[in-house]
Amino acid sequence: MTDSTARRRLVLASQSPARLGLLRQAGLAPEVIVSGVDEDALDAPTPAELALVLAEAKAAAVAGQDAAAGALVVGCDSVLELDGLALGKPADAEEATARWKSMRGRSGVLRTGHCVVDTATGRRASATASTTVRFGEPSDAEIAAYVASGEPLHVAGAFTLDGRSAPFVQGIDGDPGNVIGLSLPLLRELLAELGVGITDLWA
Repeated sequence: MTDSTARRRLVLASQSPARLGLLRQAGLAPEVIVSGVDEDALDAPTPAELALVLAEAKAAAVAGQDAAAGALVVGCDSVLELDGLALGKPADAEEATARWKSMRGRSGVLRTGHCVVDTATGRRASATASTTVRFGEPSDAEIAAYVASGEPLHVAGAFTLDGRSAPFVQGIDGDPGNVIGLSLPLLRELLAELGVGITDLWA
């Protein structure tokens, strides 16, 4: 550990408890500053590009705040790509129900944009991680019960691997953390691009 990287502050530009949990499990101790970015105001040609645009917007919004001065800011955003469309959080229970009925027995690709901004240097690194998700075939009653739990209204794609929908996911191809909200291997690569070793950020 060098003096330049010792005790660097890490800021998560997200209110996602799942992302915060992943970082803490990996030995990191990020502060949380919510970006306040209006996700509906942004667009991009493809789901993968949209996830990246959203992540970059969140990271930039927080990096520009005085509270983040000198810190490494991490912004992330996830969308599920199904039939070429980018599916974020469902607007209501009706949409969540329709979403699950369209997803069951099929596969989608969870795209998570990642952006790291070093506010000390102004440099940034960003990329999108992709994981294929194979959905099971929950019954109408199971879908109704899941939607009634309220969980799918708070997560991209109306599902998560670390919650009540886990029994309805047959399997994945790729990084499971990416589906939960953040790819730690990709984060390590982006930090390295900025000259920061992830082990230097261990709490």
